Amino acid sequence: MINYIIRLILVGIVVYLIPNYLVGIAVRDIQTAILVAFVMSILNTFIKPVLQLLSLPITILTLGLFYFVINVVIVYICHSLVPGFSVSGFLAPLIFSIVLSLVNGIIGSFQK
Repeated sequence: MINYIIRLILVGIVVYLIPNYLVGIAVRDIQTAILVAFVMSILNTFIKPVLQLLSLPITILTLGLFYFVINVVIVYICHSLVPGFSVSGFLAPLIFSIVLSLVNGIIGSFQK
């Protein structure tokens, strides 16, 4: 449980820093960023597998590129659930989700 909280705080800090470098993403404050990290973890755990299963035929047809669209959809769902977090366009949430995936992977490699 403590590993999850540490990961949540670190990802929240990254979410808070991303709008400084990426146009199209806005986060009001650090509490909102941590809430975004929490909501994204819940969405990635429960909603993303369902979307991946439902979109399996189109994912096969696009040779896996449709997974990027699913990532953008997850970011937009988070945008609609968390006040103070705004997203616009397609490329910004795509880069946002890729950066969060990389950060989660790096943090996970340091944890047990």
